[in-house]
Amino acid sequence: MSRFRLLLGFGSAFALAAIAQPMHARACGGLFCSASAPVNQAAERIIFSKNADQTVTAVVQIQYEGPSEEFAWVLPVPGIPEVKVSSDLAFARLQQASNPQYTFTTEVQGRCKQTRGDSASSAPGGNFNDSGSGGTGGSGGVNVLVSGTVGPYDYVVIQPDASSEKIGDAAVEWLTLEGYDVVPPGGDPDDIAILLGEYLQDAMNLLAFRLTKGNDTGTIRPVWITYESDQPMIPIRPTAVAANDDMGVMVWVLGESRAVPVNYKALELNQALINWLNGAANYNQVVIAAANEAGGQGFVSERAGPSTDYEDLLIFDFERADWEALQMSVDVLSASELLSESSIRFAGWDGYRALIDRIAPDGVDVDELLRCPSCSAAVVEGLDKQAFVDALGEEVVEPMIATQELLLSRPYVTRFYTTLSAPEMDLDPLFDFNPDLPDLANLHTARRVIECHRSVYRWQAPSRFELEDGRVVRLNAGDPWPFLVGDEDAPPANALVLSLTTTGPGTVVQDNSEAIQRALAEHNATVPSPSGCGCGVVSPRSHAATWASLALFVLLMRLRRRPA
Repeated sequence: MSRFRLLLGFGSAFALAAIAQPMHARACGGLFCSASAPVNQAAERIIFSKNADQTVTAVVQIQYEGPSEEFAWVLPVPGIPEVKVSSDLAFARLQQASNPQYTFTTEVQGRCKQTRGDSASSAPGGNFNDSGSGGTGGSGGVNVLVSGTVGPYDYVVIQPDASSEKIGDAAVEWLTLEGYDVVPPGGDPDDIAILLGEYLQDAMNLLAFRLTKGNDTGTIRPVWITYESDQPMIPIRPTAVAANDDMGVMVWVLGESRAVPVNYKALELNQALINWLNGAANYNQVVIAAANEAGGQGFVSERAGPSTDYEDLLIFDFERADWEALQMSVDVLSASELLSESSIRFAGWDGYRALIDRIAPDGVDVDELLRCPSCSAAVVEGLDKQAFVDALGEEVVEPMIATQELLLSRPYVTRFYTTLSAPEMDLDPLFDFNPDLPDLANLHTARRVIECHRSVYRWQAPSRFELEDGRVVRLNAGDPWPFLVGDEDAPPANALVLSLTTTGPGTVVQDNSEAIQRALAEHNATVPSPSGCGCGVVSPRSHAATWASLALFVLLMRLRRRPA
């Protein structure tokens, strides 16, 4: 395995933040954290950029709950990477902009029975909305290549001596002596040493983070690293040491064209299993089932398209304008006014609270200062206003701008999601690019048709959902979505499982069309159309039959009128 194809050892509690509930992890796998306290790493998201200069940039979100003094994060990396920080707010906005959405339109076919005073659109007791919402030197056989401080972190890049008989043991021993708890609760130090050793033997180094003294877990931010590499890869194997089941992994890959998981399967979800009635609230369960069907080694491509779709989504135009105005107002605003204006605009951004903590005089209640800066004019009178604005830019605003610019620096963005359990983490996911594949939308719309007849009220009428893939799901009035993930009669979660490469449409590994159609036919047969209503599912072929009948009628009329 090439040293230039490895990136990060990630944590064990990935999740789809907008859908899945946070999970409490007893350990961190690649996020080597406290051995004395459990960790809750509810969601970790990753941005990869395959840059034009033969480097890869990775921005990784970290969420951690536990003692600040026990926080440690260790990543296998090639060479000595450039290290910066990013923003949780940028990740939140990026996910919001690219989340899958499942909605439906509603139309009425035919005419339903009405009570006096009812309009065609009224329906007591029913829901007929138009859409669903969807250390500094070497010791113990370890060389310290570089160390520094960035954001709330101290970091160090280490390389065990090549002469070390057990290179992984040397790394674990050094990290432990330096206060990094790299062995999770219940974990075996030998297992950790073997896992790290596999990366170190491939000429990788270890990048280790810890919180700078005085910082607490509330200051934790995403890290940004750039290094020489051919392709993005996630070293998932260390995570298997103590991983939760069905951890979510969400990845955005930036490059020249659509990205593909070249050594994992590509999963196309069965839309009939997704609950369109309630905005796809079961989406995460469907992905879990789909990934499990693929042996835990497959990704769903959730969105793929030009990066211009993300313009001004991570940092808005008015926020840039506010920042420029604040910079130009340094000389005319008092210290308390400057603090007040900055608080109004940026108090919720990563790094702002840490900055105020640092500049506040000893004994000052920072919460009170933030609540009412103008009430503390005397307290901040001696503030170096220009130094404050410079720090605000460097630590708070610029990381947001940089992440937005990174997203736009490459022509194309692909978003992936999957779930993994420990037994499935024996293959590091590798991503490449395929310019032959089409764009993918994250907005999905079905058509709900209410099948009216004069014998039933609208709220009593059955309906059918016409899905994007052409399949139809029929529902009795008031019934829930008919398929539950995990039920014996549920259809497969994957419509297709494919193997993708860097060219062409890929190879179908598994096609579940027949099983899905069979499940739909069995279910749809239990939902009859209203008596006498010819508004059920109409096949295109039935139109031909209609025209043939009409032609026959005309011919018979002509023959009847012809004189004997």
